Amino acid sequence: MNFKLAIFTAISFIFIRNGFTQNISTDSTTNEIKVPVKYDVLKNEQAYNTGNGKIYIYPKPASFGFLAKAPHDGMKMITTTFSRKSIRPLLLIAASTTALLFADQEIADHSQKMCYKMDIQTAEENKTLVALKLGKKPTTLIKVPQNINTAFYQLGEGFYGLLIGAGLFTYGKIHHNYRALSTASQLTESFILMGVGTQLLKRIAGRETPGEATAPGGKWHLFPSFKKFQDNTPKYDAFPSGHLSTLMATVTILAENYPEKKWIAPVGYSVTGLVGLSMINNGVHWASDFPLAIGLGYLCARQIVKNSRKLLNISPTKKSKKELSYSFNYVNGKMLPGVVYKF
Repeated sequence: MNFKLAIFTAISFIFIRNGFTQNISTDSTTNEIKVPVKYDVLKNEQAYNTGNGKIYIYPKPASFGFLAKAPHDGMKMITTTFSRKSIRPLLLIAASTTALLFADQEIADHSQKMCYKMDIQTAEENKTLVALKLGKKPTTLIKVPQNINTAFYQLGEGFYGLLIGAGLFTYGKIHHNYRALSTASQLTESFILMGVGTQLLKRIAGRETPGEATAPGGKWHLFPSFKKFQDNTPKYDAFPSGHLSTLMATVTILAENYPEKKWIAPVGYSVTGLVGLSMINNGVHWASDFPLAIGLGYLCARQIVKNSRKLLNISPTKKSKKELSYSFNYVNGKMLPGVVYKF
């Protein structure tokens, strides 16, 4: 096996889909359905048939409801993280992070060599289209990537997730579609929670990025001062990856709300893996920055979705089991972790 396979195994996803069918009639445009009276769907709710033996009930989203829900969902994430049922995933994240720590420098070196041979540039290159001057420095609002590595890197910045959310919001308003409106609100909330959560963890860990590393694998400067962090951010903000956590949350929210769109999960999580590779290639992150980021994004998305809709099972004989787990693979004399998502 060559190193390409090792990278693929370490950061990509394996997808397994178990589909279920049902016999409830749906509207071909909105997928909204009429649910039997016994389900007590209220006037300010809409029901949607997802084609997997489930009905999702969405209440009419309140304006800026994501701001009201964010504190509750944030606290719920914390309590869930330290609950008894989270012991196994926490141990898996800790184990995979530790395993990758020993291979970080080698993974970074080899991935950059591999990308160089494939003529994939390392440097981030953008063309600014719209900029706004705030204070002494101009702030770029819209930029266009000038190489493929930069294009994948930008996918994790959250802008595209917000753009998708804006599209869903517009569609929901025009068609009075509560599911689209709710999904847009969920995406916005995840962007806020992941921004705050990862920034707090970064300011605790203070890990050097590959581009600023003063030692193999980068040094850790625990609890760097606010000034030091602001003056030289790349020296302290590697762990965990905010890009990957935000993208993971975005893809999971879309997949959870639109399970009948079977392409969302495999395409989205595959892109997430490529974004991870691009960040190693451009010297922004180490491979060990990713397991915690993936876990955070997934947990955040599941909590937000759970608090935004009601789930009705109409196929009592079968249940769809979704699971995020980790695997370990022996490649080229090293034990490398991989991520497995079953859905």
